Amino acid sequence: MKVADIRKLSTTELTTESTKLREEIVELRRRLHLGEIQNNRAIRNKRKDLARMLTVLGEALVKEAN
Repeated sequence: MKVADIRKLSTTELTTESTKLREEIVELRRRLHLGEIQNNRAIRNKRKDLARMLTVLGEALVKEAN
């Protein structure tokens, strides 16, 4: 997901999306350890998306606090 798309989301949408991403990462890790998937890159991409969302969420929360 691109940063421009993430910035369009509200803070509540960002929190729900970040929760979904965390669950997806856990599921991907579980499947990787079980040998069901071989693609480590998918986990890396999800983690980067989560980091982008959390960064934008932090910025939005600071704006709302001021």
